[in-house]
Amino acid sequence: TAEGKGVEPDPEAKLEEPLIVRPTSETMIWHMFGKWIMSYRDLPLKINQWANVVRWEMRTRAFLRSAEFLWQEGHTAHASEAEADACARQMLDVYEGVCRDKLAMPVIKGVKSSTERFAGAEETYTIEALMQNGWALQSGTSHFLGQNFAKAFDVSFQNDQNEQELVWATSWGVSTRLIGALVMSHSDDAGLVLP
Repeated sequence: TAEGKGVEPDPEAKLEEPLIVRPTSETMIWHMFGKWIMSYRDLPLKINQWANVVRWEMRTRAFLRSAEFLWQEGHTAHASEAEADACARQMLDVYEGVCRDKLAMPVIKGVKSSTERFAGAEETYTIEALMQNGWALQSGTSHFLGQNFAKAFDVSFQNDQNEQELVWATSWGVSTRLIGALVMSHSDDAGLVLP
């Protein structure tokens, strides 16, 4: 509302069922990190969640680019830059292992360019699945966020020298896009053979 008291629905925009769009996970999780993190003893703090996500998509493709999808995401806070970056890289290794060992899907690990990386990230690590048609499909990402979100949400901790420091952070995720990648990797005109 104009008075700053929440969201006011448009009375002329009636839906068959009410729809509530939540803020991004970063907004909610970093608000809570600010409440939960006080000391180096609180770190590392690692949060994992599964959530349905709604995005505005002009052209949708089943399982690859849909308006709503299931998303697994993690968010972490650490006492050091090295620990946070190691966590981001470790999660990319986990995603690579799932694709290779469980889905029998070849992937290539890489780093996104500065124009492709997640907004607010210092580095975005990615796995790209190789499809039969020669396409590479982004199948999972892991972001080293540096202290950017800690600055934006004022999340600091008291270190073991009794000094205040900003936390170092990561976020990472995969989605139901992996199902689309699985189908594209293991099907042809004669059907689908799952590993």
